[in-house]
Formats: sequence, C-alpha cells, structure tokens
Amino acid sequence: MSDDRLIVALDVPNALAGLNLAGQIGDAVSFYKIGLGMLTGGGLALANELKQDHGKRIFLDMKLFDIGATVEAAVRGLAQFDLDFLTVHGDPHVVRAAKEGAAGSNMKILAVTILTSLDRKDLDDGLIIPGDVADLVETRAARALEAGADGVIASPQESSRIRALSEAEGKLIVTPGVRPVGADLGDQKRVTTPRQAIDNGSDHIVVGRPIWKAADPRKAAQEIVNSLSS
Repeated sequence: MSDDRLIVALDVPNALAGLNLAGQIGDAVSFYKIGLGMLTGGGLALANELKQDHGKRIFLDMKLFDIGATVEAAVRGLAQFDLDFLTVHGDPHVVRAAKEGAAGSNMKILAVTILTSLDRKDLDDGLIIPGDVADLVETRAARALEAGADGVIASPQESSRIRALSEAEGKLIVTPGVRPVGADLGDQKRVTTPRQAIDNGSDHIVVGRPIWKAADPRKAAQEIVNSLSS
C-alpha cells in the first residue's frame, strides 16, 4: 500500500525514463516530485500524464524566484495543470505573488527556506547574513508563512523547530535531505532517516536516489513506506 507522506523524486533524464520508473514502482507510491532537471525533458507532460492517467499526486519543484509580476504569471500558467505542490523561494514578495497566481486553484505554494545541500560555509560564500543555519531556516519559514505560503521546504533537522512556530499551525512541512539508514548522502548535508523526519514534524519526505538508483525501486520505496509506520 502507498503512503503519500513519501514523495519520490523523479530525478531521471526525461519523461520516458520517469514514466518507466513510475511503472516499476507501481502502486507502492502515490506522490511524485518533478524538478528543474526534467523540465526540458518533458517534465510537464509527465506531470500531466501521471496526474490524469495514473491518479498520482504531483509536486512540481521549480523554486521560482523573480519579480512579483513574473512569478505571478508563471504560477498562474502552472496552476492550469492541476498540480498539488509548487515550490518558490521563501522571500515574502515571491510568496505573495505566487499565492496570487495560484488563486482559484488547489495548488499549494511551498516556500524554500535554505537548500538541504547547503551548510554554513556555503551560506558564507553566498554572502548570507551570519547565524546558525537552523535559526535562519526558522526565521525564513516564519516570514514565508506570514506572507501566505501553504507550507515550507526545510531539512528534517529543522522540522521540529518550524512545527513549533505559531505561524506553522495548519501548514505543511516537506523535507528533502532524507536518507534511509546506510544510504549514500550524495550532495545532501542536513539529513535524517525517513522515520525521524516524520517524528520531527514533517508532513512529507522527499526521497530520490535511494529509490531510483536501487536494483528494485519498488522494493526500496516499499521499505521506506514500511519504516514510516513502524
């Protein structure tokens, strides 16, 4: 049985590979993420096919960032695809514009706080203000939620702090940077196991490589689903 707390990232080269992977996984997974890497490989067509023909939920991970008018127009266009989640950067002006663009649809706007592949050194290199990463994530989450975001993207290490915010009541926390015990961390730096992420307050976890690189993707996905209920 599937559990939509698990979102599988279809970080494969194109729509055909994504459709093949979804076919291998079958009914073990009901929710998929399609990101920028597949946008030029038919990502929107894949999103539409998985949603309309296979009944899957879809998270489009675009991390939009631009002036308000451009973000609003882009989100309005994407809302036509009947998607479930869409990411934008957590800057308040971006969130407000995205919510305007999504008006009248059921698409949830999720605000990115700080990417789970970044640590304090990376933030220093990017001239981000000093401070503990978790503190900055918490502050960005609060401001994005105040601006109207339906939820935030944050590492599982910060989930409990965000869940404790008054602004987070009734909001979603979606966490990449999740790895089963023994899995290669890849480019992720702020990670936990799937079960720990849920225990920390995350509503959904996003897992990619440990599933699509597995010899048996369906089995790998099912093992993660099982761990969420253990």
